[in-house]
Amino acid sequence: MTHVVDEVPLTLEGTPPKTLGVLDQGALWANLGVSLLGFSGAIWLLNPLGNAPLSLVAALTATVVGSLIGTSMVGLSAIPGTQTGQPSMVLLRGLFGARASYVPTVLNIVQMIGWGAFELWVIAKAASAIFGGVPYPVWVIAAGVLTTALTIWPLGAVRLIRRYVTIAVIVSMIWFTWFLVSEAPAHTGGSWTAFPAAVDYVIALSVSWVPMAADFARHSRSSRAAFAGVVGGYTLAQVACLGLGVYAVAIAGAAAVEADPTAVFAPFVAAPLGALFFAILVLRETDQSFANVYSTTMSLQNLMPRVDRRVFSTAIGVFTIAIALVVDVNSYGTFLGVIGAVFVPMFTVLAVDYFVFARSDRWNTAEDAPARWPMLVPWALGFVAYWLTASTSPENAWGQFWIQAREAIGFTREPWMNGALGGALVAGLVTLLIGLLLRRAARR
Repeated sequence: MTHVVDEVPLTLEGTPPKTLGVLDQGALWANLGVSLLGFSGAIWLLNPLGNAPLSLVAALTATVVGSLIGTSMVGLSAIPGTQTGQPSMVLLRGLFGARASYVPTVLNIVQMIGWGAFELWVIAKAASAIFGGVPYPVWVIAAGVLTTALTIWPLGAVRLIRRYVTIAVIVSMIWFTWFLVSEAPAHTGGSWTAFPAAVDYVIALSVSWVPMAADFARHSRSSRAAFAGVVGGYTLAQVACLGLGVYAVAIAGAAAVEADPTAVFAPFVAAPLGALFFAILVLRETDQSFANVYSTTMSLQNLMPRVDRRVFSTAIGVFTIAIALVVDVNSYGTFLGVIGAVFVPMFTVLAVDYFVFARSDRWNTAEDAPARWPMLVPWALGFVAYWLTASTSPENAWGQFWIQAREAIGFTREPWMNGALGGALVAGLVTLLIGLLLRRAARR
């Protein structure tokens, strides 16, 4: 009798099982789209520049537009994983070469550990809002242990999410929508001035998942299922999450949430049966930390492909717990911007090169894949273009640097410009140009 493998191979040398259908992936990405950080993140959606609040219609429109753009990028980055069976950072061997892929791999490890720590922090803070007598470190350790266990059996975790967690989350979100919308004060005033910046924020929130999309999509039964699961599941959930966050911020008070992001949890707990339904969302938040720790594990296997992933998962789980005990989330918005600027142009380069010039049968993900230094050029130019076209604040050193850079080269940023789209456009066009030149040189 043939033994059917239904879990992720322990090393990169194993063959990934194709067990995830569109419902599995849709449920996974829908749960990833509902985030406790997303509720407090509505404060950055409403006032991304700090001095030009959006109207309610503008904020909700930015949520829909940014989610569709961002999740489409995530969905496209998932398809090569399905077709090659390789995780995200291993795919970069085909783009940059094996050794050059180590640079973005290390960057991804750093950001995923940071995201994992953020998630454990928010889980502990949210749990403390329900059960105030339990010390913060207890919740961090408990969430970290559960996260690590899910990471050791990742495909089992995805099936668990689809069968049981998603329905409970949907019911909870409907319940809180009914309460918060009826209790929130009317949102008046505001404008569309900061609309591009709000779209940038939502895109960054979405594309922060780009570096891990193929880690799960490599187990998809088809490219169509992978793309549909990402775009459909995540878009619907993120729009609902940020929309609900807008009303929660209105009830808690924008000033209170700016001072302490966890203040946004109070309206949820105060709702009838709020503790019960909010506890469901808190427990569900472990799928966020699970996804981050698992992606860190897959990234480490690009560096050390024959090490058992369970060893990596355990070590990263312990390390993430340690960081979460001292983490500070005050730079969350800036963190998202930097992530978007790094990974949006990089995966645009991958998408253009893969879909236009290579495809799966010519994508070299071997450990000795030759270096492709020209591909670093569109990535770097895309990063620069991202910040030249993004909304930046003169109140911090990073924003001031790019304002001065625009002045130095005589570039005027128009209000309609968008960083993510600017970075993607430049990276994509330069990749297309380089690809055509290399193809012509090869023919000669």
